[in-house]
Amino acid sequence: MTTQTIYTLVAMVVTFVISSALLKSSEISMVITAIVGALVAGFGVPVRLIVEGTLTYLDLALLFVFASVFMNFYSETGATNALIRSLVKNFFEKKWVMLFTLAVVMLIPGALTGAGSVSILVVGTLVAIVLEYMGFSPEKRVAFIFMTAILSAAAPPINLWAMLMAAGANMPYVGFNKILLVPVIIVTIFTVVYLGWGTKPQDKQKVLESLPTPAPGMNLFKIIAPFALLLALILAAQYAPFSLPVIGLPFTFVLCAILTIILDGKRRPLKRWWEVLTSTIEQVFPLVATLVSVGVLVNILALTGVRGLIAINFVTLPILWIYITALLFCPLAQGSLSYGSAVILGVPIIFRFNSVGINVTVIAAALSVMFPLGDCLPPSRIVGRLSIERVGFKGSYMKFLKAIALPWCVLAAVSLFMLVVPKIFVPLVK
Repeated sequence: MTTQTIYTLVAMVVTFVISSALLKSSEISMVITAIVGALVAGFGVPVRLIVEGTLTYLDLALLFVFASVFMNFYSETGATNALIRSLVKNFFEKKWVMLFTLAVVMLIPGALTGAGSVSILVVGTLVAIVLEYMGFSPEKRVAFIFMTAILSAAAPPINLWAMLMAAGANMPYVGFNKILLVPVIIVTIFTVVYLGWGTKPQDKQKVLESLPTPAPGMNLFKIIAPFALLLALILAAQYAPFSLPVIGLPFTFVLCAILTIILDGKRRPLKRWWEVLTSTIEQVFPLVATLVSVGVLVNILALTGVRGLIAINFVTLPILWIYITALLFCPLAQGSLSYGSAVILGVPIIFRFNSVGINVTVIAAALSVMFPLGDCLPPSRIVGRLSIERVGFKGSYMKFLKAIALPWCVLAAVSLFMLVVPKIFVPLVK
């Protein structure tokens, strides 16, 4: 049985490599790999398990879709443009306040949706314009956008890597907020100081002229109200769980999107909101496809015994080797498998640390900060490519990697420190 499972694993690895090279799609490659694995293992084409796999992470897919709908509806009202203009008017002369505020603006969309790409799509272009007038070179601009984007994906309250690992290890997604916030804050501060050092802001009026004009009737209440509702519903669910009905995060974002439409009044017809909705579905389709394909692959890995083989090998692996190899394999797995890396690689690592009594919430948090490092690595390079596109960076991809090298290494060091010394972070797990 072990020999057969090894043959199946080898066949799946070879299939994935070839498919990725030919099709340039990790999602389709994962589904093809799953089917080949089932055939090699002698199970034929298990249609039922494949269909069940497409629904394994339906809750996460719905969460990502409706969070993105809310953010795009909010941006459509012109609130994002008004927010950026307001920040420029009030803080542009105060360089460091402005830079840290822009970093927070970049962190919020990804933190609420679980995807750094949403931060880039919603506010990346506007932030890049402001950075240009603050004296940032093209290399520094693209590095700022990329680093804050991957940090936003790792930030609470929604960290998809941690959610997937928690689901795979049968542990609750509880206690991650503070422990994820600490590394995000540390690396954000370093990134802003490192990239902002030596830059000289230009004329504020030029910045305001380059930004879109605010929508008529936009005011502070319309900017704040949707996020206030979101925060209120999240806090109510956390601190009064037995006094309120369970509505779930996807429906929470639906309510915030509805409030955004109401606050906009009748300035936009329903047809326009429908157009924004359909474009959002197109925008988030790649991530939803990833979650669907990961579910299929995980189901077949379990069927063929490959998942068990991987888990057993990690459980018997000396923890020292995990420390040594984590920064190599986790980012590479993210570059190849996207969020599937959390299930295929992260869950066995959690089992290994759990077997020696180490707090698994800290380990899952450390890994969920480590996986985003791979968003600039081939073959996918999703966040890296999107950052370059939105900033309009004309240099080579190698120049981009050099620009992000030091902040990237700091994030890697912080995540590895969390993995090696988890006891320090246990008090944050609440």
